[in-house]
Amino acid sequence: MFCSKKKSLELERIVKANDCEYNEKFQYADNRIHTSKYNILTFLPINLFEQFQRVANAYFLFLLILQLIPEISSLTWFTTIVPLVLVITMTAVKDATDDYFRHKSDNQVNNRQSEVLIDGKLQNEKWMNVKVGDIIKLENNQFVAADLLLLSSSEPHGLCYIETAELDGETNLKVRHALSVTSELGTDISRLAKFDGIVVCEAPNNKLDKFMGVLSWNDSKHSLDNKKIILRGCVLRNTSWCFGMVIFAGPDTKLMQNSGKTKFKRTSIDRLMNTLVLWIFGFLVCLGIILGTGNSIWESQVGDQFRMFLFWNEREKNPVFSGFLTFWSYIIILNTVVPISLYVSVEVIRLGHSYFINWDRKMYYSGKATPAEARTTTLNEELGQIEYVFSDKTGTLTQNIMTFKKCSINGRIYAGEVHDDLAQKTDITKKKEPVDFPVNLRVDRTFEFFDHHLMECIKLGDPKVHEFLRLLALCHTVMSEENSAGQLVYQVQSPDEGALVTAARNFGFIFKSRTPETITIEELGTRVTYQLLAFLDFNNIRKRMSVIVRNPEGQIKLYSKGADTILFEKLHPSNEDLLTFTSDHISEFAGEGLRTLAIAYRDLDDKYFKEWHKMLEDANAATDERDERIAGLYEEIERDLMLLGATAVEDKLQEGVIETITSLSLANIKIWVLTGDKQETAINIGYACNMLTDDMNDVFIIAGNTAVEVREELRKAKENLFGQNRSFSNGHAVFEKKQQLELDSVVEETVTGDYALIINGHSLAHALESDVKNDLLELACMCKTVVCCRVTPLQKAQVVELVKKHRNAVTLAIGDGANDVGMIKSAHIGVGISGQEGLQAVLASDYSFAQFRYLQRLLLVHGRWSYFRMCKFLCYFFYKNFAFTLVHFWFGFFCGFSAQTVYDQWFITLFNIVYTSLPVLAMGIFDQDVSDQNSMDYPQLYKPGQLNLLFNKRKFFICMAHGIYTSSALFFIPYGAFYSVAGEDGQHIADYQSFAVTMATSLVIVVSVQIALDTSYWTVINHVFIWGSIATYFSILFIMHSNGIFGIFPDQFSFVGNARHSLTQKCVWLVILLTTVASVMPVVAFRYLKVDLFPTLSDQIRQWQKAQKKARPLQSRRPQTRRSSSRKSGYAFAHQEGYGELITSGKNMRAKNPPPTSGLEKTLYNSTSWIENLCKKTTDTVSGFSQDKTVKL
Repeated sequence: MFCSKKKSLELERIVKANDCEYNEKFQYADNRIHTSKYNILTFLPINLFEQFQRVANAYFLFLLILQLIPEISSLTWFTTIVPLVLVITMTAVKDATDDYFRHKSDNQVNNRQSEVLIDGKLQNEKWMNVKVGDIIKLENNQFVAADLLLLSSSEPHGLCYIETAELDGETNLKVRHALSVTSELGTDISRLAKFDGIVVCEAPNNKLDKFMGVLSWNDSKHSLDNKKIILRGCVLRNTSWCFGMVIFAGPDTKLMQNSGKTKFKRTSIDRLMNTLVLWIFGFLVCLGIILGTGNSIWESQVGDQFRMFLFWNEREKNPVFSGFLTFWSYIIILNTVVPISLYVSVEVIRLGHSYFINWDRKMYYSGKATPAEARTTTLNEELGQIEYVFSDKTGTLTQNIMTFKKCSINGRIYAGEVHDDLAQKTDITKKKEPVDFPVNLRVDRTFEFFDHHLMECIKLGDPKVHEFLRLLALCHTVMSEENSAGQLVYQVQSPDEGALVTAARNFGFIFKSRTPETITIEELGTRVTYQLLAFLDFNNIRKRMSVIVRNPEGQIKLYSKGADTILFEKLHPSNEDLLTFTSDHISEFAGEGLRTLAIAYRDLDDKYFKEWHKMLEDANAATDERDERIAGLYEEIERDLMLLGATAVEDKLQEGVIETITSLSLANIKIWVLTGDKQETAINIGYACNMLTDDMNDVFIIAGNTAVEVREELRKAKENLFGQNRSFSNGHAVFEKKQQLELDSVVEETVTGDYALIINGHSLAHALESDVKNDLLELACMCKTVVCCRVTPLQKAQVVELVKKHRNAVTLAIGDGANDVGMIKSAHIGVGISGQEGLQAVLASDYSFAQFRYLQRLLLVHGRWSYFRMCKFLCYFFYKNFAFTLVHFWFGFFCGFSAQTVYDQWFITLFNIVYTSLPVLAMGIFDQDVSDQNSMDYPQLYKPGQLNLLFNKRKFFICMAHGIYTSSALFFIPYGAFYSVAGEDGQHIADYQSFAVTMATSLVIVVSVQIALDTSYWTVINHVFIWGSIATYFSILFIMHSNGIFGIFPDQFSFVGNARHSLTQKCVWLVILLTTVASVMPVVAFRYLKVDLFPTLSDQIRQWQKAQKKARPLQSRRPQTRRSSSRKSGYAFAHQEGYGELITSGKNMRAKNPPPTSGLEKTLYNSTSWIENLCKKTTDTVSGFSQDKTVKL
């Protein structure tokens, strides 16, 4: 067998079309998807197992078991089981609700309809019933149900157009094409039903851009690659219909393979809490041993004197056994140091913080009616501790919109700034009206241009301007067609080209149509047809494209556009002066973050061209060194060019991206860009976002093709960064983690200046190897900016894991496509951009919103507040419960270590649930040290969270010491005051019940005053909860100590009349007042001195807020235009190689009349063609175009 029953062992896949029986023996997965975790039968056992993996829940279950043993339990079992069941039930309901929505989402997808070829007929079938080997018909604008092998389509030669926004967030169209042998099947249902080809291909994997397989049919084999496959999640566009054969279904599809398994994420505070629970249990064991040992000593020395009165024998009360039982009794009594209500409160606070995110109107994007959404409630406080942000580029930082902004023609800039005759710069953007283009069907009304001088030059007939625009209308791969409304529609393969052709069209040079031999344009109302003689296609090495055309006058011209660094070397010497001007202009454009292309042309001699074209035909027919010979001929003819100028296109950033990145950088958050785009595009966006600047000390580019080259480049970069005197650790060196972290922190502090690292995907593959990754990580973490280009989804996740594992830093990943799912799930926090059409990133994320700029508010406001509130809550909660619980410890020395509780049992039950639960919840949900605007205006406030300063082990011990001090004051002050005191009526008040009431009342008042001191931001809710809790305490106290309740439950309420008796005594109130002052005043004095002598930034801003009723509006940050004397290219061109051959072959053009089928045509069709060449070449990822896929006139 070729594949085993276990999916993990599948080595290759064999699929036979229209043969269910054959395919079923391999037990391939069906097309049903499951993203849910539970079903009705498995929910209870799995959910309980998950919940009791939490140390605290297991700890409370253990205590509950102890309380069921009457010999050692001083408290009734309901004091533990009620809150434990409450916590488990609340968590289970939340998990069940989340899983219900997963089931609902799964059902919506699984019940979508698709047309499937069954028994020779097309039938509507649910997606979940689609099986491997089925043939499916897709129609225009329909989602693809599974990973399909394209068989045929409505387009010429089996082409179809797809949109991959669901996979990679890119909305520009991509081309897929069927094999010639299957494209002949067309829409003939009978022939498709008889199709019995067998596909042998790779096993299911998550590589979106690779596929390898072979189709065997009619005794011949045909190789398959990614260009023949349509992946699940794509949408069919501009194609009436197509047929495909299911290769991968359901969980085996590449879309679902990239989704991966949902990891259980926990915050650093959760992990610290588990450690603290273990520490506290150890602390309780120590206290229990002390008190148990005390009981044994007391029983042996003092208890003997009472045995004769209690009718005990020596055997019945052994001191050692008594101490053993007392030990467990005190473990039960003292367990309230970590009450289960702590975990209930934590979940409620996190839920409240999540709703604040969902309700935040400042994170609502009205453009697509998309609010921010907290898709998990367990990670909010970790949003306040982020150190590294890993961001996708396309669709996350950019809008996928290319806009023609400026151009330089014959040494003059047109657009934002205009040079007049005196070489003075005049800013024309100030309240300047855009150019009013002629009103006709050929103008794109969305296009705006502000320089009227360009239109004037066109009207005056400036030959250079005309030639410039003519080149833009001729040198491209855009396809055109007319829609039903008679409008000219463009299909653009590259968004850059779409922007340039649209600009030319608006200025009167309209690209109308093309055939394999001609290009027709309309020049200022005159229809002109050019003969297309040759197309010199773009690739990553050439970095330029050219067309050779013959105009109606018979002149042969070569028009070229490409990278200035390449094209300037091809210019005729007579262009020297113009080159200087244009070079400066390009540097200026690049300084503004614009993508630039140089524009040039050449007049060709007819005889020379014929000789060159003959050599090109010979090179195309050659079998040896074909590509090298063609490249050499391209180089030969693309020389002595005449420079026309340059274009500047803006890869439009999302609104607020620059301000957000600047603000996050000030918050000491490092931003790494991980993109599938090529290096030039990524660098260009880096400059546009101000992540890369000309002021940087150095920009290191790692582009080695082998591990040795990468290691050497990293070594040189480190030498430049650290200096020659630094001793480097090679990749084989092994350090203890703590020592390595300390070394890294020291090194990071010693590095001065700003550096950037740019690394390619092929180099990253070597750099992530075990012996090099330490060098990579050390260098990258010293740099202010890191850009990883041409990276795969797996590499994105690997980079995140590398930083997580070796830097011990909190990470956040943000993206919008299925290729970002891996890093979103790997990072501590995953954020999905929901404004684009792709939803895979959102479904895998912890938080989602529509625009990158909302990340600033999510982290600096909600994240910081959540961390601040949670830390204050935990500090107070531990203080409160140490103060409450350790009174029992002191009391043990005065009650014969008998495990007698110092409080009424009902007070112990209600203290954390009723008397003190709401005030601390109000503080944990609503408190804020500074306003949201000040949190945004002062990003430095974010740093305490990164350094984990507000709650850590040191803070815990301080809270513990504070609680111990308060517990001793609560016990010893009343004990000393009541030692030999009589009441006002002359009766003794130093009885156990009066002592208990006095201490309980003092405790409630002390912790209420303490939370009032801790509260920074007062609301009506805080006032009601704090003072209402005190009122509730007294109300319940008098009710439980009343005669009426005693008459109903005499065994449960034994403190009858005590409250009325004790709290009418003035001395009791004086003791309560003294206890409160003694407990609180040291804290007040310490905090006053700390704020006065060593104020933090938060303290200073809070004082400023109090002094200013209205905060000063922050001056808006403007992105500064970089000016540098150094020459820098802004070249970036998102274009895919192979489209030149596609155009000149005519494969993608609809024939008005079906051509006759001849033997010659079949020979040409099956010969080595552009398709095979395209398959052999490494394609570039095309940056997105988030406008409509067609440009309408």
